[in-house]
Amino acid sequence: AYTGVIGAFLYVLGCREPLPGLHERYVAARWRQTLGSTMHCVAGDGVGILAGAVLSSVFGVAGMVEVVVEYILGFAFGWTIFQALFMRDMAGGSYLRALKSTFVAELLSMNLLMAGMVPTVMALKSRIPFAGDPASPRFWFVMSMGLLVGFIFAYPMNWWLVAHHLKHGMMTVRPAAAAAGAHAGMDAGPHAAPAMSMGSGEAPWPPIPVMTLLSFLALAAGVAIAFLLRAT
Repeated sequence: AYTGVIGAFLYVLGCREPLPGLHERYVAARWRQTLGSTMHCVAGDGVGILAGAVLSSVFGVAGMVEVVVEYILGFAFGWTIFQALFMRDMAGGSYLRALKSTFVAELLSMNLLMAGMVPTVMALKSRIPFAGDPASPRFWFVMSMGLLVGFIFAYPMNWWLVAHHLKHGMMTVRPAAAAAGAHAGMDAGPHAAPAMSMGSGEAPWPPIPVMTLLSFLALAAGVAIAFLLRAT
């Protein structure tokens, strides 16, 4: 919804199963899992980010304060709703367990999303008249482009998260009876099991603390570039 025809194309390419019951096999490829996971990240975080951008405009907030507001709301929406709430079945139905298991993945993905989005939005807003007014189509164009660039930045991190089972790959979680029917007469795909239990398997490499540090460094660099572009 945020990126128009581009988002629709990516959804069909990475998430839309060609025939009913084939979703598991269709998204078995790692790049499709990562694409779906990144789109899910942008969709959830984007709701909060857009809400923060609108509120900042209404209350006359700008600069670093606006970035902080957008980050907090984006992370809150993405983590508590689009990650933990929607993915609680992967945590055995427990919302609190889902909050715990999705925190790191949401944090790392959010940092890279903002690292790409913030400088893009600030650069465009400083050069496009009325781009800071939510009543103007220019505002929504700028935010859309920012989220699109953020998507590109977040994709590599989501690849790492999905590869180490720290984040879902947009796989299908079916009830036992439905799963039996969907897989009748054919083997389960090699990537089906990891989607059911995030955080399992061997210790990630690079280690999570290293990736967390890198994500914050990327975020800091993005914000610094944003203010440099804004000043020019």
